[in-house]
Amino acid sequence: MTFLQIAFYVFSAILVVSAGMVVTIRNPVKSALFLVLAFFSASCVWITLQAEFLAIVLVLVYVGAVMVLFLFVVMMLDIDLAKLRAGFTRYLPIGSVIAILLVGEIALVMLGSFNGAEYANPASHAADYSNSKALGLQIYTDYVYAFEIAALILLVAIIAAIALTMRRRPNTKYNNPTEQVKVNRDDRLRIVKMKPETPADTPADTVIRGKES
Repeated sequence: MTFLQIAFYVFSAILVVSAGMVVTIRNPVKSALFLVLAFFSASCVWITLQAEFLAIVLVLVYVGAVMVLFLFVVMMLDIDLAKLRAGFTRYLPIGSVIAILLVGEIALVMLGSFNGAEYANPASHAADYSNSKALGLQIYTDYVYAFEIAALILLVAIIAAIALTMRRRPNTKYNNPTEQVKVNRDDRLRIVKMKPETPADTPADTVIRGKES
């Protein structure tokens, strides 16, 4: 067994264990951290499969941006951990059945129709081979229309998210920065002059002495 095969099995085992911890662990922060570990392990597996560009993109996009957003949302939300623990045992039988079915389907595919002898080993590339260049040539030549459609779908999703965020709800209070900038001092501040008042049946010096005592 070569070093590349040993690294593949090690990172694959770490990926499977961390993915299971994401689902089974009860603390949402620790679950997000195990998801980061799963992303790192998947990127290492892709490196062993000579997919360096996808591995770097996975680390930069998901670990560097998406997971930071997930952790920020998890830390900002008030999550009831007791409620999450109560729901885990209730849905455990259904989840176990689904997990067993998925593992069985994967085993049938691997042992039945998928046979490694039917596929040739990937060709070895030279040291100056660029995975990013080869992937870019494939995307912008053979799959350019699919790439443009995916970009259009993402653009529509961004516009829809902005529209849903900026919509006005009738019971929501919000500030208009334009009106705040145009406000004057006289519109917000009013100086009122009032004379000091004392009780009618008590002299003023008696009230002052009572406060000092």
